[in-house]
Amino acid sequence: MDNCLFCKIINGDIPSDKLYEDDDVFAFRDISPQAPIHFLIIPKKHLRGPAAVGADDEKLIGKMLRIGADLARQEGVGDAFRVVFNNGAGAGQSVFHIHMHILGGRSMNWPPG
Repeated sequence: MDNCLFCKIINGDIPSDKLYEDDDVFAFRDISPQAPIHFLIIPKKHLRGPAAVGADDEKLIGKMLRIGADLARQEGVGDAFRVVFNNGAGAGQSVFHIHMHILGGRSMNWPPG
């Protein structure tokens, strides 16, 4: 997608603090972190959001979860982290390319407040 912020990051048109990249996914630190450790995992395949995931994307989403957990451990949060997907503007999604937030490094009760 020509106008997609995350597609531009994947293509290297916009710089990022990259943590991981392979043929399918890209991971980078969030530019506005909400926790001491906060990074995003995005697929290189453009999907608008979680509701756009089809049966043929299940393996890709599972890979995102696995890589997120691996990177969380590498970043020092062990198994104590939050995984967040937002779907649609009403749920807080601001970039319409599916992305998974990994947040950790402090106690995070839900709901926030």
